[in-house]
Amino acid sequence: MKKILFLIIIISVSMHGYAQDELNNKNKPIQSKNLDNKEAIPPTEEAPKADDPTIPKEPVTLKINPDELFNNNVLYKREANVPGIFYRRNEYLGGFVTKSITSTIRYRDAAFVDGDKIKVYLNDKVIEPEVSLDGEFKGFKITLVKGINKIDFEALNEGSASPNTAEFQVYDDQGVAIESSQWNVGKGYKAVIILYKE
Repeated sequence: MKKILFLIIIISVSMHGYAQDELNNKNKPIQSKNLDNKEAIPPTEEAPKADDPTIPKEPVTLKINPDELFNNNVLYKREANVPGIFYRRNEYLGGFVTKSITSTIRYRDAAFVDGDKIKVYLNDKVIEPEVSLDGEFKGFKITLVKGINKIDFEALNEGSASPNTAEFQVYDDQGVAIESSQWNVGKGYKAVIILYKE
């Protein structure tokens, strides 16, 4: 019995040593290609695709006071003053001046896909009654009227993880991004962007 036990211990130790030795041989350090001792530069990101143009450095913005837009306006749900909950409010995403004839608005779920749904308005008229946000961009193209073009994204729910989150992009008729950002709003609240056509 002692011989069998001794034999099992010897085989176990041998296999353990072999496994360790094999791991050591596989994990060789990667040699640096940088031979002149300068600090290594991280690889650059993949170039953007043709349908994802870069955002202008300084878009022309429109001065709008979000308080004046949301307060005492029956089209917007009043902010809930709940300590620690930041998303039970409407969110102003910015106002931008453009000479574009049309604009393309795209959106998708900004976090993990959890069933977020939205309703989309253009100048207070429903243009998309219910959209389910997923991982791929969806969107629409609008013809801009002279002056204010107000786009509201209303959260119909908060999915399985609050709040309703989305990444959005707005492009002019040349395919140049006017704005790209995110919203985080609670059910019944709206995220608003304004495009002012000159």
